[in-house]
Amino acid sequence: MRVEVIGKNFEISEPIRDYAVNKANKLTKYFDGLQLVTVRIMKVNHKANAEYEAEIILDVEKHDDFVSHATGQDAYAAIDLVMEKGERQLRDFKEQLKKQ
Repeated sequence: MRVEVIGKNFEISEPIRDYAVNKANKLTKYFDGLQLVTVRIMKVNHKANAEYEAEIILDVEKHDDFVSHATGQDAYAAIDLVMEKGERQLRDFKEQLKKQ
């Protein structure tokens, strides 16, 4: 599984990249058909107390991509929130597959 971390309106530091990659790697325990995880982190405004938006795109075998969005006070909080949403989508999808 590949993980891409992309920053928009700010530079992705190595600790933020590592944090996002570690979180994304944990998603395989919910569904092992993941091929690509793309994490986009955007700074909403350039003020000192700027909010961050995170988007995650989960490329899954034999299904359309799952997309989630979240907003947080810092990049780490936004990553946490968006990963929780992606995790829930994967769990729900796996449950649907089990019922078929």
